[in-house]
Amino acid sequence: MTMESCLSIFSLAVLVLHSSASRSDVRLVNGASPCEGTVELYHDGEWGTVAQGDWDLNDAAVVCRQLGCGFAVSAPSGAHFGPGSGSVLLNNISCSGSESALRDCVSSSDNNSNEFINEYEDQYTYDYDNGAGVICSAHRGVRLVEGIGLCSGRVEVQHGETWGSVCDSDFDWQDAEVVCRQLDCGVPSQVLKGAHFEKGEGQVWKEELQCQGNESQIFSCPKSSTKSQNCTHENNVGLKCFGYTGFRLVNGSDSCSGQVELQSLFGDWGTVCDLYWDLRDASVLCQQLGCGEAVAAPGQAWFGQGSGPVRADVFECRGNESRLSHCAVSSWGSAGCSHGQEAGVICSGSSLSALDGGVRLSGGESHCDGQVEVHYNSTWGRLLQHSWGYREASVVCRQLGCGSVVLIYNSSLYETGDSALCLTGIQCS
Repeated sequence: MTMESCLSIFSLAVLVLHSSASRSDVRLVNGASPCEGTVELYHDGEWGTVAQGDWDLNDAAVVCRQLGCGFAVSAPSGAHFGPGSGSVLLNNISCSGSESALRDCVSSSDNNSNEFINEYEDQYTYDYDNGAGVICSAHRGVRLVEGIGLCSGRVEVQHGETWGSVCDSDFDWQDAEVVCRQLDCGVPSQVLKGAHFEKGEGQVWKEELQCQGNESQIFSCPKSSTKSQNCTHENNVGLKCFGYTGFRLVNGSDSCSGQVELQSLFGDWGTVCDLYWDLRDASVLCQQLGCGEAVAAPGQAWFGQGSGPVRADVFECRGNESRLSHCAVSSWGSAGCSHGQEAGVICSGSSLSALDGGVRLSGGESHCDGQVEVHYNSTWGRLLQHSWGYREASVVCRQLGCGSVVLIYNSSLYETGDSALCLTGIQCS
């Protein structure tokens, strides 16, 4: 085959496409809004990516204009948003920045119209260089910072590449619903004002979100100029999200005792891993269910094994919250557990709480600190210090889910009501 015929065949393998500008043939994927992400083009029935070798801010500016996303603030390389999907359809692009559509730009290799790579070309030549990215000025990202985990903290909104905090008077429950949804954090449990998660730095955005609550991203929410002209970092808004909507105790003697089950946003019920579940978490759930206080938090599937998923989340309740959704969650799904490790709860409102042998600490600063009381013969009684030591205290701390013994007190630290008695008190970790 002659050189001339080879060049002729190669020319047939390169498609030169001219068309009017259209948003429908370009998109940004893998970003937090339609105005940031990896560039993908639609051509000949498939979506594909753009090689990033010569990709720059002028090229990105054309994409932003074509998508109605304002101007380009960044053209990240290195597959910043991931490699995209499909084949590499376009390479050697060179836009001046004034074009109305990406397909109107020329090829930097020969200053002709853009080349869409034909299926007969060697795709591997371009695979390493795929994933051109764009961040447009209309992009709005969101994050929660300075909280425990990714689902609680100070609300910060991203304009282009710049992050700034939000004024608490410009943020309501409907806005919170959208933020939690966008972050895959469930539903809002608390909107906190007055820089609850510390004061931010940089800008306080002069923009008020006006979400309806059903949007998937804050990018889709209407916005207006703030009415709070004097807002400072003292007014930064915070948010706590929660991933569950239903709470119950099952397989116990009544509704105030049993295996802990939580209902997800998708409606399915699952048990809770006992690895990081303690009496403080149990106490909050008992209060929420109207069952009084927790008297025990037995693990190891004490009420039998469940059949659904095991929720392996790390709750960080202090014990004084009124609802489990008000507790921080330091990690979602990190406590790898299986059936046989389900957490249980016995609340004071349950008939099981009247069984002899129950133990509690009273008079201290928390449920893990105080005077030892044992339930016997339908009443709570205090223990004398006689024959009491570290081993006995360790059992109580373990039974209450309070860790290990820190201190063992005598009666002088707590009011006994009877100075003749020398009562035992302990503090657990």
